[in-house]
Amino acid sequence: MFSTIVFSLGQSESVRIEERPINLTVAQAIKSVEVCQKLSDLYRDIHLFRFDPLVGNIYILAQENIEIVIYPAGNWEFV
Repeated sequence: MFSTIVFSLGQSESVRIEERPINLTVAQAIKSVEVCQKLSDLYRDIHLFRFDPLVGNIYILAQENIEIVIYPAGNWEFV
């Protein structure tokens, strides 16, 4: 099931966003909160948090050079 949100920017411009369900695992959800909390404790800005539905991984980009992947099993690694 998809839902669509449309934002009007002006007379002829609009942005359409389609929301898709996110099917991450419980272990992955818990680990992503833990990783984001650790980054926050170290005063690191989180620039990107993305779930890739094709492979089931979560990607986090923080500061200039911190890249983290969280796999469905809950394990994670720096990229």
